[in-house]
Amino acid sequence: MEFNIGNTKLSIIHGDIIDSGAEAIANPANDKLWMGGGVASSIKRAGGEEIETEAMKKGPVPIGEAVVSRAGNLGAKFVIHSVIMGQDLHANAESVKQATINTLKVADSIPVSSLALPAFGTGVGHFSAEECAEIMIDEVVSALLSSKNLKQVKFVLKDKGEFEIFKSSLEAKFRRRK
Repeated sequence: MEFNIGNTKLSIIHGDIIDSGAEAIANPANDKLWMGGGVASSIKRAGGEEIETEAMKKGPVPIGEAVVSRAGNLGAKFVIHSVIMGQDLHANAESVKQATINTLKVADSIPVSSLALPAFGTGVGHFSAEECAEIMIDEVVSALLSSKNLKQVKFVLKDKGEFEIFKSSLEAKFRRRK
């Protein structure tokens, strides 16, 4: 599924963010930037421990902020560490919203032309996939209307249920806009 927003293509893909083909991928992170479970673990396993080492040198980072590291052995050039939770490992609506906004700002400023996003906080962070989809899609659509460099943003969701939730949420948003 794909929509055009300004000069950017927004798509939702069922797959692994590691294989997204994007120049930058987002990592839903904790404030100390250690990469323990979920998407972070997958990124570290595929890209190498140097991603975590570089990221942790930039921490701690306030919840809602985002920092960038190189992507090690991944096909991407950069990993944007999007801080959605503290050491309690629980995400909430405000942290997901602010991390999404700041991830898009960082991606646009690097600059990269393509960004892959997972669902922020729905795994380790125990956040509702339905609420996550609504928040992230709203913030991505809003940011893309003024983006200077992003030409493609992909939500890449490994979990089939989350993929369906994001797909339905995006379809509903565009039905409302007509």
